[in-house]
Amino acid sequence: MSRTTTPVEDAAALLGRHARRDVPVGPLTTYRVGGAAALLTTVDTADDLQVVSRAVRESGVPTLVLGRGSNLLVADRGYDGLVIVLGAFASAITVSAGSVTAGAAVLLPVLARRTAAAGLTGAEWMVGIPGSVGGAVRMNAGGHGSDKAAVLAGVRVMDLLSGENREVAPAALSLRFRGSALLDHEVVTAARLRLGEGDRVRSEADIAEIVRWRRQHQPGGQNCGSVFVNPLPGQLAAAEIIDGLGLRGRRIGSAQVSDKHANFVQADEGGSAADVWAVMQAVRSTVLAERGIALRTEVRLVGFGVES
Repeated sequence: MSRTTTPVEDAAALLGRHARRDVPVGPLTTYRVGGAAALLTTVDTADDLQVVSRAVRESGVPTLVLGRGSNLLVADRGYDGLVIVLGAFASAITVSAGSVTAGAAVLLPVLARRTAAAGLTGAEWMVGIPGSVGGAVRMNAGGHGSDKAAVLAGVRVMDLLSGENREVAPAALSLRFRGSALLDHEVVTAARLRLGEGDRVRSEADIAEIVRWRRQHQPGGQNCGSVFVNPLPGQLAAAEIIDGLGLRGRRIGSAQVSDKHANFVQADEGGSAADVWAVMQAVRSTVLAERGIALRTEVRLVGFGVES
């Protein structure tokens, strides 16, 4: 039997009041460019997530979990699927005896400061990552000598296709540099961190130094942080390669390689995702042609029909 409705239409019917149509999502990312989602739902309770799970199973609609959007570039044509935003039920932080449990919607800088205030150490680096806990687990976010894998003790994951909510050990996530084995239908709802006993004053001083360093060396504005993975971590930096080829400041339309850090691509206010992607492609093709190095992007591309 031929299908007369689309997965998006079926999901919209199943979700009813739980979803909105044609919601701009590009502005919800740190690039603040890009199009709309065909459907968007905000999940405020565990029961809401079960409703979403049922709709996904029965409709087959593609899904995208959106946190802070600090590692996403959404195409100008948007996303033809269901964007899921985790709300209140995934926003709590619980601290007890060196163990911290944080909901997936908790912002990493908030978590860094909260754990430091509790006299715990090991999460200070998170103050420099403008993302959420869930996104940080999925991409194994890191910086300043550490990453999520170094402190992760356990993760709660909801499988939208089975409706199962389970605890997953870090070893089962296949965490790697800026990636994991988590699939689009597997939603991180909370993470448990293993931190050490520390000194509040020292941790807060470390946090202040990280904030100072990032303000001095990295641009603000509309960007997603480092675009390309360093080809040889600790030896060869993508920024040095790009800068060495004279690409700092390279502009295409409403986007350009940052004048302050050559591994950042900046978007103008009111600009387009197509221009950002064009700059990324231009940098990658130039580096490949001139240095024989195939740079890999850290950025997740949504709606472009290509792999990162």
